Amino acid sequence: MRLDRMMAIIVTLIRRTRVQAKELADMFDVSVRTIYRDIEAINQAGIPIITYQGANGGISIAEGYRLDKSVLTNNELAAIVTALKSVSTSYAGFNNQILLEKLKSTVPPAHLESFNLMTQQVLIDLSPWGNDSGLKEKNTLLKQAIDALKTVSFEYCNAKGELSSREVEPHTLVLKGQKWYLYAYCRIRDSFRLFKLSRMKNVQVNDAGFSRRETNLEELPWDKEWHRSQNVVHIVLGINPEVRILAEEWFGVENVLPDGNGRFTVALSFPEDDWLYGFILSFGSHVEVLEPEHLRDKIRNTAREILAIYDD
Repeated sequence: MRLDRMMAIIVTLIRRTRVQAKELADMFDVSVRTIYRDIEAINQAGIPIITYQGANGGISIAEGYRLDKSVLTNNELAAIVTALKSVSTSYAGFNNQILLEKLKSTVPPAHLESFNLMTQQVLIDLSPWGNDSGLKEKNTLLKQAIDALKTVSFEYCNAKGELSSREVEPHTLVLKGQKWYLYAYCRIRDSFRLFKLSRMKNVQVNDAGFSRRETNLEELPWDKEWHRSQNVVHIVLGINPEVRILAEEWFGVENVLPDGNGRFTVALSFPEDDWLYGFILSFGSHVEVLEPEHLRDKIRNTAREILAIYDD
């Protein structure tokens, strides 16, 4: 336990310039005296830790010091390589292969065979079925714009099929629900927006530059927008046994409950929009909206419109 705590302290000090001992003590639920003992042990292990006194005091790693590669174990290196390989399936970063080779070079030759085996045990393939080279190219182009702090222009088609021209300040590429998005400040809407890459057409990097705006990505701001209270509806669905497994994949096993009559029910909250209507309809006759009534009416009327098309 102490070794884990010491490793966590080192990682925290790498990420942050200076941390107070009291903050570390609260973080790991130990006393300040214990933190200082850990710091002393880290110093003895060869990592120079400096303690500053006074109101702006704290603890930090000596400036200019770089951790030796031996700090990472083979298992930890394998986890990094696996993650990098997984991201590379849908993001063609030109330095990925070079970085992979650099990471592998830190492994002793005697352990390389077992290391390669560890990196082949799991691969998260984020790419769509088929060879979608256009997605990788778009990803790479947007990443270059983010690096260069250049604005991006494109045509965007929203979920309602409405087409608009946008100029944005690209901040972050986001992989969400197996889809790639661009989190960017839209100069037309004067706010941050999340754009699905598959709906972006004629993407161009402009000569105009921009300064990054203050954002806190750890709070996942796109999730907050998705769950706005005025946009969310609580729904109850009736699920036929034939699609129980599919429902469990989408809603979670713990949320698909038997109703006592041979069917199953799901009660969850979703933003109400065209995506939700289409999602429910994608289950065909195997899913029934039980609540709320207005959503039940919406699905019923849409189903009638579809039937009218095929009746004709």
